[in-house]
Amino acid sequence: MTETRTPDRRRFFRQLLGAEDAAAPGRAPWRRVPEVGAGDGDVLWSGWTGSGELFVVGDEGMVLRYTGSADAGGSQWQHMTLPTRLPLHGIWGTGADNLFAVGWMGVLLHFDGTQWRLLQGGVIDDQDGRFAPCEENTPLFAIDGNDQGQAWAVGDDGMIRHFDGHNWQQERSPTQVNLRAVACAPGNIVYAAGGEGTVLRRSSDGQWEKLDCPLGSGFHAILVMDDGSLLLGGGRYFVDQGGFRGELVRYKNDRFQALSFDDPMPRLRSLKAYKEGVLIVGDQGHLYYLKDLRLDKLESNSYHDLMDIIVLSTGEALAVGDFGTIMTAAEDFTQALAPPPKAAAASPWEIMDVPTRRQLWGVVEGQDGTCYAYGEAGTVMRLHGDTWELLPAPSELAVHCVWDTGAGLFAAGQLGRIFRFDGQQWALHYDLNLDLTILGMWGSSPESVYAVGDEGLILHFDGLGWQRMPSGTQSALYSLWAMDDEHMLAPGDFGLVLRYNGTEWADFNVGTENFLYGIWGDSLNDIYAVGLSGTLAHFNGQRWQQMATRLRDDLLSISGSEAAGAFIVGTRGCVMRLEGDQWLYEPSGTDAGLRSVCATRNGAVYAVGDRGTVLRRKGVS
Repeated sequence: MTETRTPDRRRFFRQLLGAEDAAAPGRAPWRRVPEVGAGDGDVLWSGWTGSGELFVVGDEGMVLRYTGSADAGGSQWQHMTLPTRLPLHGIWGTGADNLFAVGWMGVLLHFDGTQWRLLQGGVIDDQDGRFAPCEENTPLFAIDGNDQGQAWAVGDDGMIRHFDGHNWQQERSPTQVNLRAVACAPGNIVYAAGGEGTVLRRSSDGQWEKLDCPLGSGFHAILVMDDGSLLLGGGRYFVDQGGFRGELVRYKNDRFQALSFDDPMPRLRSLKAYKEGVLIVGDQGHLYYLKDLRLDKLESNSYHDLMDIIVLSTGEALAVGDFGTIMTAAEDFTQALAPPPKAAAASPWEIMDVPTRRQLWGVVEGQDGTCYAYGEAGTVMRLHGDTWELLPAPSELAVHCVWDTGAGLFAAGQLGRIFRFDGQQWALHYDLNLDLTILGMWGSSPESVYAVGDEGLILHFDGLGWQRMPSGTQSALYSLWAMDDEHMLAPGDFGLVLRYNGTEWADFNVGTENFLYGIWGDSLNDIYAVGLSGTLAHFNGQRWQQMATRLRDDLLSISGSEAAGAFIVGTRGCVMRLEGDQWLYEPSGTDAGLRSVCATRNGAVYAVGDRGTVLRRKGVS
């Protein structure tokens, strides 16, 4: 593998595009998240994340749940079944199995991890079938809670409801003004805000008081700052301007102060702590980043109203809003949304003794079930029982791929040279006479073997000789996977995958710009590709879809068998195992980079890599 070129090429393109600091909070452009199961007629009001889960609520009793995985033909976003079609405006909980959602007509729902249940609100008048004009039906617009499991929901007519950890009860409010925001602060203090500059504070003894705010803003958002001060956002309607003008207000040392900026803002809807500053969203797709009283407008690529912000455990954030909008600044939204990788209690892998400490580039199973590992300085090892034994070196050049044809063993690597082993010694079988490295090999028979490598190199052996095939690319091709001679895939640079149909090679778009190093599948409609910076993509027979891993490790190899299952390995000892349609992290017991994995037909699994590391998964022979 020509990995030494990879960082240089990536850095070159970042500099060429002038994007070396593109991820800075004040510069990163925001983009709409694809594959969301909401349409143009849907308004998404708020969301909650935690425990590796994500829930977004909206109109028509909508709750979208992000599962972090997708089965064949399915979606990572699921529409949940609810007992109401009323709009939901806010959601909060202590975990994915204990969530509350509030909304129109005072609706209050609870999710126990299995189903949503209506607790109150939405009362229908038995006489005319309409919503009853009762206090229970007062619309609720926001909810927040604290670490003790208590929560508060606020809404129209100064309505405040309190959850004490067991039951919901109405609390006495000092106002009849519509409330639109609530936030819990340290010391059991709670703030609420709404129209006409209304700001309320609940003391630790449970009493609400109205603060003396001289401003007439209609507040929609509250953020409790680290120093105990408040930042409030909202807006007012101005006739002379023909619309709402956004306003930011700071409350510090018992004093309200309107913050002024050069450019006018639309009505502001949400404020959240974000990357050492404050992220702000508002009407007409406006996004801002506030830090040290400097306000930077962000590129949102949207004109739809944005209603709320969901800050993720990764430090990234989502903005949700009108027209089913969900946006993020993350380069790959699956990385921002991914649940934490699950780890086993102990490593199911063991380190095997080997007669070398040289870098190992690969491991492969032969036609008769024998496994071979290979690497630097002509290293080729054969597994005999539980013992790895060195074979004679084909040459002093690094070996990057080995293939057992059943009638001889091929080894290839640096300088485009291919060697053949007759059981006793190696002989040079083919010399490309170019300084190109052969990186992958696969064959269906002794009369049909393929090899790929640097600069789009593809070779085919027909039993008589090796011939170069046109690939149509100058990008490196890192490996080969095939079902047969008419269904073959070769992954490469910048998300490239070449597909062979028995006649010609053509591009097979995966939808990523990251380098792809490995590819494997158990059928033509269930294929996975892995690559740089935790890249993992799945093909379901119709299209590729990026899958969430939230890993920074480069994923370098993937392999599977019916008896063993499927496995991925990568840098820093990274190992992942496929369980159902979920890829789960497994501790490998090593920090050595793992360059290749082989899941054998008899159920054994081997991984090889840096410093001569060879791992075997426990419980198999």
